[in-house]
Amino acid sequence: DQFREEWGRCWRDLPDKTLFFVLVAAWATLFFFFGNSTLGYTATHSLFRWMEYTYGMSADDEHGRLIPFVVLGLYWWKRKELMAVPKAPWWPGLGLLGVAILVHGIGYIVQQARISIIGFFLGVYAVTGMVWGWRWLKASFFPFCLFAFCVPLGTLTETITFPLRLVATHMTAAISQAGLGIDVIQDGTRIFDPNGAYQYEVAAACSGIRSLTATLAMAVIYAFVYFKSPWRRGLIIAAAFPVAVTANVIRLTSIIIAAEAFGAAAGNYVHASTWMSLLPYVPALLGILLLGYWMRENKSRALTATLSGTGSSV
Repeated sequence: DQFREEWGRCWRDLPDKTLFFVLVAAWATLFFFFGNSTLGYTATHSLFRWMEYTYGMSADDEHGRLIPFVVLGLYWWKRKELMAVPKAPWWPGLGLLGVAILVHGIGYIVQQARISIIGFFLGVYAVTGMVWGWRWLKASFFPFCLFAFCVPLGTLTETITFPLRLVATHMTAAISQAGLGIDVIQDGTRIFDPNGAYQYEVAAACSGIRSLTATLAMAVIYAFVYFKSPWRRGLIIAAAFPVAVTANVIRLTSIIIAAEAFGAAAGNYVHASTWMSLLPYVPALLGILLLGYWMRENKSRALTATLSGTGSSV
């Protein structure tokens, strides 16, 4: 009942809803009929059907289906701030819409649907500014920026996963040899026992791209929800990369330890276990939270107040 009442109040107080939905429907219609010019993979002109097809092709892109629900949830979380923003039509937003049309046009001509996805979401963002003003654009930049995670990487992931695989392999081999005293040999992205007891290939699926994407998304949400200063936000987001790599190395090292201690079957079990596949997310999340706790803004304010008080009493 409380949710219904709050939803009804927000709905009543939001002006020009009809204009917004009409413009968004017209914008979406354009992308439904003229959104995709690449017909070699799936024969559809709809950008949305192309996105759904691409999400189903790779497990690394499946999160794209969840992002709209995450964004809507965060919009609801920010409802008080958004409803307090003065709202009025802002026709300079047409310029931003023109940029979105240009971005989509480039993507359509060069047959890069990913560019058109950026154009689509940029256009929706522009429409919100046209209807409710630039202050709404500023207040809603987060969580709207999370729609960037809706862009599927597809085959482009190889340019990211291969360096990640090499880094993870180097770090795992170094930790095993120097830190744990386990005699392993590294050959590219392979790690194997000199006696032939076990051998593991750090494949693309083990590169850590999924945990990196999830950690980066969590870091963006955490940074914008709990911090106000840009440098703190930037540092939290930047930390997602080393934290995710470290977490993946922990998982790979656990496989080597299991294989060394209990044989190749134990290593294979750890590698294939659904529960163990969640291991990278735990240290990654804890790392981001610990960094955020150390950088918390209240601590800085308290320290500043303490120093000010000390200075005035001297």
